[in-house]
Amino acid sequence: MRYRKLARGGWSISEIGYGMWGMAGWTGSEDRESFEALDRAIELGCNFFDTAWAYGDGHSERLLGETLRRHPGKRLYVATKIPPKNRKWPARPEYTLDDVFPADYIREYTEKSLENIGVDTLDLQQLHVWNDRWATDDRWQKALASLKEQKLVRALGISVNRFQPINVLRALETGLIDAVQVVYNTLDQNPEDELFPACEELGIAVIARVPFDEGSLTGTLTENSRWPEGDFRNLYFHPENLRATLPRIERLRRVVPPGMTMPAMVLRHILHHPAVTTVIPGMRKLSHVEQNIGVSDGTALPPTLVQELKGHRWDRTVDWE
Repeated sequence: MRYRKLARGGWSISEIGYGMWGMAGWTGSEDRESFEALDRAIELGCNFFDTAWAYGDGHSERLLGETLRRHPGKRLYVATKIPPKNRKWPARPEYTLDDVFPADYIREYTEKSLENIGVDTLDLQQLHVWNDRWATDDRWQKALASLKEQKLVRALGISVNRFQPINVLRALETGLIDAVQVVYNTLDQNPEDELFPACEELGIAVIARVPFDEGSLTGTLTENSRWPEGDFRNLYFHPENLRATLPRIERLRRVVPPGMTMPAMVLRHILHHPAVTTVIPGMRKLSHVEQNIGVSDGTALPPTLVQELKGHRWDRTVDWE
């Protein structure tokens, strides 16, 4: 495993982190299998784990807490997120700060996460949605700053709404934010335009989430793909999105280098960008852990392929209807 610095904390973070949504928010997850995968990831050098209260109403956090207790001698970094009070993702323009992150609520859910995970201090606490219209409101600023002052958290972050990478730039200017979590993959390359330069200038860490576009970039999706009722992927891959996605995956399949899988190419492409601190694929199985962490070997994609992959960029926007 190779490591990158989280600039403001000075932490050495594994460049392949662990996204824990699938362990509580998707169908098919099983705790025993999750623990095996988590333990194997730690054995292979993964030290950054991203969870959220919303992943199973604290279930994913509790899984992480149990994992930490099984590895007391390891320095493992814990990142979680405060859910929006109105439980709406993403944060629509009409939502107010009071709807989503009132000050007392920020403190309340930080304490819930501390209890779930069983630690005194969270390494990284993040807001799970964001609207930059709130950036200058000092109520959220004071609430987050107090978490640091009281040593309940070491660093603060924002998880940016899907397909809205510039909807955080004003918040970054406050100086309070240490890390930004953003959708970034071979299809969704638009964070490179404005967000990444801003993060590099300000010394803000970038956590690349959804590296496989909820599964399409594993190359296994078909026009008949369906999931059990209640699974998020049924909503994300609605028929219109699925029809638009599959031809793009087929075009990508043609440029995967011999001997390399599509997921490995996608992870290497993400890690190619110097602004990225860590990428957090979801890994529910041992095979996923070993394949994804195996990418962290310092092997870069050929410059010609990196250039070609720019042509697979898909600029998508949020549909508010």
